[in-house]
Amino acid sequence: MIDRATLPFVFEHPLVTERLVLRLMTLGDVDDVFAYSSLEEVCRYQLHEPRTRDEVAEQIANHSAAATLAKDGDYLQFALELPATADEPARVIGDSYFSLGSVENSRGVIGWTMHPDFMGRGYATEAASTVLDTAFRTLRLHRVMAELDPRNTASIALCKRLGMREEAYFVQDLAFKGEWGDTGVYAILRDEWVAAHPQ
Repeated sequence: MIDRATLPFVFEHPLVTERLVLRLMTLGDVDDVFAYSSLEEVCRYQLHEPRTRDEVAEQIANHSAAATLAKDGDYLQFALELPATADEPARVIGDSYFSLGSVENSRGVIGWTMHPDFMGRGYATEAASTVLDTAFRTLRLHRVMAELDPRNTASIALCKRLGMREEAYFVQDLAFKGEWGDTGVYAILRDEWVAAHPQ
């Protein structure tokens, strides 16, 4: 018996973790997002080049309007907000991407980007774990996968911390910034996630 996903899903309330708030992006986030999406080191393994501030503003305008998951290709782009403290204002330190890869096959796709100043502190794992938990427990998707550049060792390590397994390694399967690039595929099933994270 195939258990179908619970769709459509409308994102109406932020996801709150121990240290972060995951919410839809707003135009007020442009400066924070530009601070890392304009960096060569951040974009090295992504399909796009470093973005200008105007390009970031355009992207955020699109992301802020994407709040429903109902059909293939629908997505949510979460701002990873570090809440304000007595000494520091709130700021966006990265983002997490989630899309419906296939409604028919109950499959989602996850991705992430972090400001280098905040890498290595567990924020990406914390955010991705919350996104996966929502995908499996709320949306009841069967499977979530991540596609990445196999040279991106930090993302591979994150996939492994999340319990995702390597399922494929495609050699020179896409034109990538003027050369042929490889693609790695990692994935996890709902039953595996729930077994590893009982409530």
